[in-house]
Amino acid sequence: MIKKIRVLIVDDSAVVRQTLQTILNSDPDIEVMGTASDPFFAAKKISVEIPDVITLDVEMPRMDGLTFLKRIMSQHPIPVVIISSLTAKGTETAMKALEFGAVEVIAKSQMDTKNFIEESRIYLCDAVKAAALSKIKRRVATQTHELTVQPKYSADAILQKVTRNESSMIRTTELVVAVGASTGGTEALRVFLEAMPPDSPGIVIVQHMPENFTKSFANRLNELCGISVKEAENGDSVIRGRALIAPGNHHLLIKRSGAKYYVEIKEGPLVNRHRPSVDVLFRSTARFAGRNAIGIIMTGMGDDGARGLLEMKEVGAHTIAQDEKSCVVFGMPNEAIKLGAADKILPLDQIANATTFWAKQFSSNIL
Repeated sequence: MIKKIRVLIVDDSAVVRQTLQTILNSDPDIEVMGTASDPFFAAKKISVEIPDVITLDVEMPRMDGLTFLKRIMSQHPIPVVIISSLTAKGTETAMKALEFGAVEVIAKSQMDTKNFIEESRIYLCDAVKAAALSKIKRRVATQTHELTVQPKYSADAILQKVTRNESSMIRTTELVVAVGASTGGTEALRVFLEAMPPDSPGIVIVQHMPENFTKSFANRLNELCGISVKEAENGDSVIRGRALIAPGNHHLLIKRSGAKYYVEIKEGPLVNRHRPSVDVLFRSTARFAGRNAIGIIMTGMGDDGARGLLEMKEVGAHTIAQDEKSCVVFGMPNEAIKLGAADKILPLDQIANATTFWAKQFSSNIL
């Protein structure tokens, strides 16, 4: 019998606690072991039984979630998924939560909307499962835990697969770097983008992240990096020295006009249980950039992006997968590696150098 992932819900709202409990208990791999209205009650429950994962609100009475998070990580690390309302103020707070050690951040702003509840159920359950497998725990995470896979759409729901003949017709002097990440990706992207030189090729990114969160994330990276970073808007050009991050709850596609690239922001169904989906980005890159691209798949739960990276490789693009040791969750890269989609398997701190090297080789070949 497979051991369920035991979750402690910490939130001052009784309605939210009940909603989260219903959502999590609906998954056969997850069991809510208890709820707490604030960190003091949570601490008492943890002293009796240590949960596998904690879901944690940010703003609570008596002690705020960030303070509690820091105490957890300094005293007895437990994987934490932040559940935040993500207001303009709360978004910055959630960014700090990731810095303090939270595995994931999820919005709870529209839990009264039927469709949102269903989609958040899938996203929330996946986040809890990813957290349970993350390396933040002192004990070794079991990799044999069988996860329930929900029915899911492939990238076909958004864009048809490119053919070899179509990709061979692409003629342009511009190189595009497409990057996909999920759990642990916020820190991985920071490391990667900070290491990229100001004249880097245009970069497009899908990070699994809630709506209203990506803009703050992009702005923060823009302050830290030598290249400019922004949340992508429909029609934005993919240009040197700039990275575009897919807005939460929207797919991001690369398109081409003549020799120049731009992005399309698109609605549509969840693909691989995600919107934005890495597979959608990678497929569009294979179709419209072909061999004039580099594909990078980073840390994350599940298999989103694995097939898309293979499609990029099949049309001649260079491809990289982050190695297991440097991943928070070795899910997405591992699936890509098993498909033979990665030209190179590299630790996080070497990915930027490899990307820059290939970009220089590309420039030399077209001169």
